[in-house]
Amino acid sequence: LKEANRARLAELPGDFSLVRGDIRDAAAVLTSLRDVDILLHIAALAGVRPSIERPADYWDVNLVGTQRLLDATRGRKELRIVFASSSSVYGGNKKLPFHEDDSVSQPISPYAASKRAGELLCHAFHHLHGNSVTVLRFFTVYGPGQRPEMAIHKFTRMIENGEPIPLFGDGSSSRDYSFISDIVKGVLAATERDHGYRIYNLGGAGQTSLIELTGHIAACLGKEARFERLPDQAGDVPRTFADIRRASEELGYSPQVRISDGIKSFVTWYRAARARNEVG
Repeated sequence: LKEANRARLAELPGDFSLVRGDIRDAAAVLTSLRDVDILLHIAALAGVRPSIERPADYWDVNLVGTQRLLDATRGRKELRIVFASSSSVYGGNKKLPFHEDDSVSQPISPYAASKRAGELLCHAFHHLHGNSVTVLRFFTVYGPGQRPEMAIHKFTRMIENGEPIPLFGDGSSSRDYSFISDIVKGVLAATERDHGYRIYNLGGAGQTSLIELTGHIAACLGKEARFERLPDQAGDVPRTFADIRRASEELGYSPQVRISDGIKSFVTWYRAARARNEVG
């Protein structure tokens, strides 16, 4: 899937170059960032559940890698930095919706802890070197091209194949799902920002329960969803919901795609990608 995405990017008008490397490789990072004006840092080991099994790997890539990128921009105060964080930093916060000024001192997974630590690294770098740094806390981004292990992609594949969906808990857990086109607009707005250190939530401005989500997917596929009931999963938060007022006021962020329409777009893409043997 990544190679298919890369091939399509290479066909678009404009300049595009891919450097294959590791963000922990200081020499490779320094070479790659030599002529850039904006560092949009979205590289990471992602996912809550794998981080519980491989915490040291997550810390190494997400923290050492982030520091390598920041080090490569040292002495270039004019270079703007945008860092991709996550709604997972809010942990089990029961106050809804989540606001950027809420406490994020109690993450409940290694992934969440690594993302919060990344935010702090960025703040320290801004304080010491003066670069403009914008932190974006993404709320469950989905849409065409989504990673295969994420819920919407995984559930679509399982329903299409007639497999039971693993349902952790009673299905009432909810997420603020954010469609990729809305997120891209927010990211582009963030790259234009050129002052200080600031954190923004980028979400879909709503909540959808797990049961509702699977219902949308099944309806779009024209199939029935079956479930395998399982206990709650360690590291998962019960719900997420973004307060996007700051992003709206300062970045002009305004999500437009409803979950029902977003799921239709994803299912259309999924079936086309499956016909091309790009997904399972």
